[in-house]
Amino acid sequence: MKTTNYKTGALILAVAALGSAAGAQMMSSHEATPLAAKSASAASANLVPVKPVTDKPVVRINGTELTDRDLLREMMTIFPYARQHNGFPKGEEEQIRTGALRMIEFEELVYQEAVRRGMTVPGVKLAKAEADFRAQFPTQEMFDEYLKTEMQGSKPLLREKIRRSLLIDQFLKREVNDKAKVTVAEARAYYEKNPEMFRYPESFAIQTISIMPSDKASDQEKKDANRRAEDAWQKAKATKSYEEFGLLAEKVSEDDFHVNMGDHKAVERDRLPTEIVRAAEAMQPGQVSDLLQLGNFYTFFRLNAHTPAGTYTFAQVKDKLMQNMQNVKFERLRAALDRRLRQNAKVQEL
Repeated sequence: MKTTNYKTGALILAVAALGSAAGAQMMSSHEATPLAAKSASAASANLVPVKPVTDKPVVRINGTELTDRDLLREMMTIFPYARQHNGFPKGEEEQIRTGALRMIEFEELVYQEAVRRGMTVPGVKLAKAEADFRAQFPTQEMFDEYLKTEMQGSKPLLREKIRRSLLIDQFLKREVNDKAKVTVAEARAYYEKNPEMFRYPESFAIQTISIMPSDKASDQEKKDANRRAEDAWQKAKATKSYEEFGLLAEKVSEDDFHVNMGDHKAVERDRLPTEIVRAAEAMQPGQVSDLLQLGNFYTFFRLNAHTPAGTYTFAQVKDKLMQNMQNVKFERLRAALDRRLRQNAKVQEL
């Protein structure tokens, strides 16, 4: 959940420093010009090309029209790679467009409700947001190009866009963000009521080295594999650390984990072969197992940790639990607000 800046994402800000909805609503000049860029490369990359902006209305909300420019900016917020590749993934473009349309409708409804309630933006706050926005442009020429492309050359229009964004941010902070906050007491009550959610299974952290002849290997190839496995095992037994075993794994192992120093991280007991579990139970961390044959391949492992099943303490999960609870509460409040604002609104998709 974003606590200081709900993604009023119809427009993109090139610099994150603004830290407010005003920032999220704006787009820098070098990002505005590709809106009508070439489509050939996008089409060849299995993308739906970005269509040129015409400022054609796409939705009318209580008489206020939002255009394809607003829609495209929000689509690029959802899928930012569209600016780089000038297109949206085929099969996902319609879903992105639908989600973007729903978002710009929501933001306009929020703005209109803020105005209806008589909410205002302090002059000092508006002036700071204007200055922060202007500061993102390295040169006066880039700023002037942005004004020309996105704001019809009008500074008052830019000021109004920033004011609109700040009002949206202010309204959502009051109606969604602040109400979504979760206290430590609430989180503890949830933890105590749902103990099964905080249990973890027994696991083993291991590194492996495997020699894996093909299923169609000849008898001689199988003998060679056994010899290589024996040689690797003898070298592994001489290693003294995670790093030494890992470097050997990178050099000689033939399983997929060799690129990561043979490290499987922590693996739940039920996901490991019985032979490995049986061997690991008799080992201490830092020890190397015997050479094992599993099917037609050979493997051995270094045990890095054996963690019995248990339950995370509240202190261990508190921060993440509170954040997850806030996220759920935030989405519920936002959805409820969306439904409430739409009840008496006239939304016409064009």
